[in-house]
Amino acid sequence: MSTPSPVLPAQAAARIGHYTVIDVRTPGEYASGHVPGAHNVPLDHLRAALPALKAAAARGDLLMVCASGNRSATACGELAAADIPAATLTGGTAAWAEQGHTLHRPEGAARAWAMERQVRLTAGSLVLLGIAAGTRYRPARWLAAGIGGGLVFSALTDTCGMAAVLSKLPHNRPRPDDLTATLTALERGYA
Repeated sequence: MSTPSPVLPAQAAARIGHYTVIDVRTPGEYASGHVPGAHNVPLDHLRAALPALKAAAARGDLLMVCASGNRSATACGELAAADIPAATLTGGTAAWAEQGHTLHRPEGAARAWAMERQVRLTAGSLVLLGIAAGTRYRPARWLAAGIGGGLVFSALTDTCGMAAVLSKLPHNRPRPDDLTATLTALERGYA
């Protein structure tokens, strides 16, 4: 089993042509801006993509990318368990853009919100709903308390159950044809 190696954005930019870049964010996040040439394989579809990723890794280095580096590190761990070597982009697309590297944004693509922003909106809305409803029906305040507890747990464990639920929404799911085309391109070695 190989250990994932972190790659700084400047290092990745200098060698971008040597990598097969895999963006493990949701399709909506991917459409909002991704490393040029990146293929979108959402993290929750990684297991199904292992044969294609193994084929791509046999031809060259894999670079896993997400928004901040957390999901890509998780992906590297899963790939390492399957004996597929991969590196992770330190700081993700946020660090890539902060250092002045361009993000590709497909023309006509709707500007999707990052998963973190979707979580903040949902959590904040549920807390407000719990507090507002709690003025008339006291047990509704438990909704706000539950969301607050979930956010604390999320921070302590560096996981996010709400993001897992939100990733199931239609705008965060890959269209089957898109994912199939991506996996076929990875297996055959063309972009």
